[in-house]
Order: sequence, then C-alpha cells, then structure tokens
Amino acid sequence: MRTEFLTIFWRDMLKFFRIKAMLFTSLIQPALWLALYGISMSSNFDRIIPEIPISQGVTPVNYLTFMAAGVISLTILFTCLYSGITLQFDKEFGLMKEMLASPLPRSHILIGLSLSGIAKSLIQTLIIIVFGYVLGVRFFNTFSLMETVVSVLGILLFILLFAIGLLFLSSTIALRLKTHEGLQGVITLFSLPLFFASNALYPITSLPLAIRIISYGNPVSYFIQGLRYFTLGSNFYSFGNYYQYSSFDVLFALLFLLGFAIITYLFALRTIKKVKIV
Repeated sequence: MRTEFLTIFWRDMLKFFRIKAMLFTSLIQPALWLALYGISMSSNFDRIIPEIPISQGVTPVNYLTFMAAGVISLTILFTCLYSGITLQFDKEFGLMKEMLASPLPRSHILIGLSLSGIAKSLIQTLIIIVFGYVLGVRFFNTFSLMETVVSVLGILLFILLFAIGLLFLSSTIALRLKTHEGLQGVITLFSLPLFFASNALYPITSLPLAIRIISYGNPVSYFIQGLRYFTLGSNFYSFGNYYQYSSFDVLFALLFLLGFAIITYLFALRTIKKVKIV
C-alpha cells in the first residue's frame, strides 16, 4: 500500500505547528467568537425572547450552547477553505512542479492535504468544546456515558465528511487560480454566504425566504444539523423554537455531506490531473 500522501500530511502539519502566528490565530479565533459574540448575544436573546413553557422530556438549551455548533462550523469552514493556499504557494514558488515530476500520484497530494486539514479541524473542535464548557456551553448534558461515546463517533464522522468536501473544493479553486491574492478573494466570496445562509447562528425558519431556500442546499446547514443532534439530542428547545431531529434527518444530512465530498473530490482530481508542469 502506497503511503506517499503521509509526506504531504506531515509537511503541512509541521508548518502549522512551527509558524507560531498561524497556530495562535487558528486556535484563539474560535475562542474569541464564543467569548465575545456568544456571551453578548446570549445575554441579549435571553432577555428579549419570552420564556415558553417547555414540555416534559424536552431539553432546554441556552443560546451560547446553540450557537457553539455554528462556531465549530465557522472554524472548520475557514480552516479548510484556506488550506488551498498551500497548493497555491506550491505552484507559485515551484514546489508543485517538483511534486508533479516525482513518482508521487497526484491524488496523494489531495489526500495528504485533506488529512492535515481534518487534523487541524479536530484540534480546533476540541478547543471549542473545552473552552466553551468553561464559558457555559453544555454539550452532552443529558447523555449517558454510552450515548456520549456514540455521539463523539458521530461528530467525528460529520467533521470528516464536511472537512473533506471543503478541502477538495478549496484545492480545486487553488489549482485553477494563478495567484494567492485571487484565491483569498474567491474563498472570502464563498465562505461568507456559506456561513450566513445556514442555521449556524439562527434558526432556518427565522431567515428570509430566499436565504432559507439557499440554506437547504448548503452543506454547512447539514453539518450543523448533525452536530446538534449528536451534542444536544433529538428533542430540545432553544432560541424560542422546538427542535426535533429524526434518524432520517440525520441520515439524510450524512448522505448529503457524503455526496458533497464525492463531487468535490472528483472535481479536484480532474483539476490536478490537468495541471501542467511548466
């Protein structure tokens, strides 16, 4: 079994840990979102949203816990989409030419970069959960030990599919553009609509109709849906709304992310195979 992709993986991870500024900003950014936006908005929403009697068996969830899943999605979204800059710099400074001229299969370049992106996403997710708990985020609050273990596995699966899809999308864009300035502009153009046209910060039902329609085809929405199911349960109350997720809802979200990952992989593979050595 060929494992050349591990070279790409280790190179990217070493760069991530050695560049202190990159490491610090990538780890502190999600904590700042929770501390600054989460706490301030949570206090405001708790004050203006009227209390509604909660039915028995429904778990009450504060807004900080509700939007923590959105912060996780935001962190993974930016981390994975901007990972394509690595390929862009490789192209610009000639390292891509050396990799393509080597016996290294081109698909291994994509796989190695994807593994490093997944590793970064998992590290950042862990930081958000731990730091969020200090601030008042309560994931797995009513879960038994076995339910928590199953939920953690479910979270890992959703993160894996979501991150892979975004990484392949980012790689496709990076390989098609000539400069990293252009890549940053396109990634920013992609990331903002993906995040805000989703259920990351607010319920989908509260969004305008046009944005709501977009959210139904947005992978971020399905990732958050799965994340909330595995961290908050299938039946909870938050932000003035009742949320009920069935097994079918979670399975559909999983299949949507799987389809997203497969489609973006095929585009990325086709693109990297057409890259010419000049």
